[in-house]
Amino acid sequence: MSWGSRAEYMQRNGNSMDNKELYKRAAQALINAYAPYSGFKVGAAVLTKSGEVFTGVNIENSSYPAGICAERSAMSAAIGAGHREFQAIAVCSQEGSAWPCGVCRQFMYEFSPEMTVISGEDAEHIEAYTLNELLPKGFRL
Repeated sequence: MSWGSRAEYMQRNGNSMDNKELYKRAAQALINAYAPYSGFKVGAAVLTKSGEVFTGVNIENSSYPAGICAERSAMSAAIGAGHREFQAIAVCSQEGSAWPCGVCRQFMYEFSPEMTVISGEDAEHIEAYTLNELLPKGFRL
């Protein structure tokens, strides 16, 4: 399922920021990514239910498991600021589309299974899906 137009996004999410604008915020964050090992830089921008946007980047580490993906980085910033409900997240890389990994999908599902996930080759060529579509039958304890 793809929601490309501003009107469709606003109707679905009740917010003034559309997919393209959120994607552009993720692209702006991308420049701060730290990926010296893989060279694969990722930026993310998460839109809270209250309309605030938090950004994050992937941060690699010599001890690979100690790194963090851009999606969890952005959501951690929002969670640390007190947010628990999210409308959407946009993810991009210098290589184009960058969809969340399984760990990030489960992390996001904990808070907002119906949130929209956006990615694409660039701001003019994006796709959007609900998290439920990307992680069917996710779980919570």
